[in-house]
Amino acid sequence: MGGGILTVPVLVYLFGIEPLIATTYSLFVVGLTSLVGATVRAGAGHIHWPMTIVFGIPSVLSVFLIRTFLLPLVPDSILSFGTFTLGRSSFLLVLFAVLMVASSTSMIRSQADTSPDTSTSEGYRHWFSLFVKGLMVGAITGLLGAGGEFLIIPALVLMARLPMQQAVGTSLVIIATNSLTGFWRDYELHSLINWPFLVHFSTIAVIGILIGSSLARKISGDKLKPIFGYFVLVMGFYILVKELLLS
Repeated sequence: MGGGILTVPVLVYLFGIEPLIATTYSLFVVGLTSLVGATVRAGAGHIHWPMTIVFGIPSVLSVFLIRTFLLPLVPDSILSFGTFTLGRSSFLLVLFAVLMVASSTSMIRSQADTSPDTSTSEGYRHWFSLFVKGLMVGAITGLLGAGGEFLIIPALVLMARLPMQQAVGTSLVIIATNSLTGFWRDYELHSLINWPFLVHFSTIAVIGILIGSSLARKISGDKLKPIFGYFVLVMGFYILVKELLLS
């Protein structure tokens, strides 16, 4: 959980891929790896299919609308004053860095912060909140190519009262559906994709997911999540400094 948020920075800074195209790459990679993870979870019965539909429908709708109508409206130059110009590519990276910082705080927090809130109402009385969260997750996926699991899992645990194992499995189905929908919507960009590279990169990512899942059975996630959270936090601030101060 959480590895997908590094996909765009890796593609941009290590492989020199233009940020907008990198989000398309990321949609494919995140969608494929989440699909593999969801398949493993489904075999263990860790997916709540009704909640997948409730949360997934607004998410998919939001992804489609964002990729179809909002992204084309983002101008090449967002902000300019003096010698500083914030272009579309830097703007997307800054937004992604903000998302990374927000996600890292979710991972750094103690496990107690993500336990179900017994003061909330029983059952499914949070339909509207889940619908809104679904739209938010879809917007994040559509705009930045990230899965948004740091929003999905707390919503499923705190609002839908799902056990953590089911929340993680359900989130993987939602992320896979959102990401692959966004990638399909980017059909006009597919001609710009380096398919051999994308296939190789995705294969390595899937292998990493399988290895990580195996290690997760032996190492406590409570210990790994804060470490990964601090790493994501540092990466987020690095992107902010690079794009806003050093560009």
